Amino acid sequence: MHPFQYVQATSLREAIAALNRSPDTTKPMAGGQDLLTELKERIAQPTTVVSLRGVRELRFIREGADGLHIGSMATLAEIEQHPQIRGSYAALAQAAASVGSPQIRSQATLGGNLCQRPRCWYYRAEEFHCLKKGGDRCFAVAGENKYHAIFSPGPCHIVHPSDCAPAAMALGAKARIVSATGERQVSLDDFFEMPNRNLFGENVLRPGELLAEVVIPKPKGTLRSTYAKFRERPSFDFAMCGAAVALDMDGDTCRSARIVLSGVAPVPLHVPDAETALSGKRITQEIASAAATAALKGAQPMTDNAYKVPLATTVVRRAILAAVQGTEAAL
Repeated sequence: MHPFQYVQATSLREAIAALNRSPDTTKPMAGGQDLLTELKERIAQPTTVVSLRGVRELRFIREGADGLHIGSMATLAEIEQHPQIRGSYAALAQAAASVGSPQIRSQATLGGNLCQRPRCWYYRAEEFHCLKKGGDRCFAVAGENKYHAIFSPGPCHIVHPSDCAPAAMALGAKARIVSATGERQVSLDDFFEMPNRNLFGENVLRPGELLAEVVIPKPKGTLRSTYAKFRERPSFDFAMCGAAVALDMDGDTCRSARIVLSGVAPVPLHVPDAETALSGKRITQEIASAAATAALKGAQPMTDNAYKVPLATTVVRRAILAAVQGTEAAL
């Protein structure tokens, strides 16, 4: 681990000021579950780390007239246990509950979960100088790619590791981003970036900027949502594939749908074709299966991960049926 200066910010203003003294060589740290491993593996080598743990302005969960506001420093444990989220924003509560272990969720934050770096074993290993670290190739192309993307424009074939991101996207969330020059708000649909657009990052955050808050629109009383995730280890693990489903229902007929996949692409993957297959239809096993098949349309598996296509199809189908019934999907 390379030496660095450690700054404990006590306010948002102080954090932004610290980040902007040397924005290109300064990293913010939320719960530290991701950044600390990058520091230990010498993947990240900042000169300054700014801890956000003491910034109380970023740790909140509150309901407003326009919907749910969650500070980026709210922990995943707080999100999974929040009664309002469990009731009206079920997909997000389920996604938060699926992350890691209880100990990890008590430290990990929403902002950290959304902004975490790839878990690709080539990226995470110091020995491999891959594209995302300034190298000349993606080792997954000719290497072991069991856990890599089946949807990717290249040149990098990571999968985005967040569970909360697809759930928040399916619920129509927006991100509030703050910097020394002000703030901006972007849809989560536009927050994440493919590697052909941003090879060295996964989102629109630029040096000196912070994700301050996630805002989820107030749902209709007819909205039902769920998050389903398949993982190798049933105790805790990253998603091999997952699906966040939000359905606006009229009885057993779907008025509209939002479906976002995890574990299959470099970003949480919005799949409009699957939504079209559901909208205006009475949801049956057959309709759910057709929508699940549509969700995987265009998948291009690599040498070792073709299993993700039928697996993800099953996850999507079960998530749709669980959302209709207002339950969690059994996987």
